[in-house]
Amino acid sequence: MNPELTHYLLLALTGTVAGILGGMLGLGGAVIIIPALVMVLGYSQQTAQGTTLLMLSLPVGALAAFQYYRSGQVDVKASLVLAATFFVSGFAGARLANVVPQDLLKKAFAVMLLLIAVKMLFFDKAARA
Repeated sequence: MNPELTHYLLLALTGTVAGILGGMLGLGGAVIIIPALVMVLGYSQQTAQGTTLLMLSLPVGALAAFQYYRSGQVDVKASLVLAATFFVSGFAGARLANVVPQDLLKKAFAVMLLLIAVKMLFFDKAARA
C-alpha cells in the first residue's frame, strides 16, 4: 500500500477514535491524538502538539459540545474563561515547547498524564453539578 495513503488512513482512524472518545469521555487531543501521532506515526513531540492544537483551533468539537449543552451539561461562563486564558497562555507555552528538548518535553507530557490518572483514580472529588 502507498505509504502516504497509509499515513492518511492512520490519521483518519486516529481522528475517528479521538472523536468517539472525545464525545463519550471528553478527551481526545492530548490523551489520544498526541500519543498516536508520536508513537504510531513518528511525529516529534512538538509537531504532534502543534498539529493537535491547530486541529482543536477549528470547531471540531462543536457538535459534541452542542449535545452536552442541550443536556444542560455545559458551564458557558467557565468555558469562556478557560478559552480566554488558554488563548493567551497557550502562546507562551508553545514558545517554551519549541525551545525545550524533545526528550524532556515527551517525558514531561508522560508524567502529566500519569499524575492526572493517579489523581482521578485515587483522589477524585465528588462531581460538581
